[in-house]
Amino acid sequence: MGFKHSIIERETTGLGQVEAVEGKSANLGDVAGLLRSPENDGRIGVDYIGSLIQRVSANSVQEIDRLISYLRTLRERLHDEGERVRREIVEFATLNQAAMQSTKLITESLSHLKRPDAPASTKKIS
Repeated sequence: MGFKHSIIERETTGLGQVEAVEGKSANLGDVAGLLRSPENDGRIGVDYIGSLIQRVSANSVQEIDRLISYLRTLRERLHDEGERVRREIVEFATLNQAAMQSTKLITESLSHLKRPDAPASTKKIS
């Protein structure tokens, strides 16, 4: 739950930062003028827009990198947990097999003690 909440907080913060950048660069008419200006061949405007896009996208890229790192950590944890469960299942199966063999030995031992000529108990419980 904390993970979802932190993403929302980061997205809200990121939106605030984008709005701040957009507020600073609200005069896009100047940028359009720079792009069409014959004296600079549009190079200054292109550089400005490239810089603006890079600043705006930097937070998103960092957030994506953090999420990728978190997911990799989660993947490793799940892999480790899967291995632990697999080991416990093997241990349980081994223990179960040993219990079955012990039960079989006990049953065989008790069957030899049973006297074949002994009368069956006919006593009623009242």
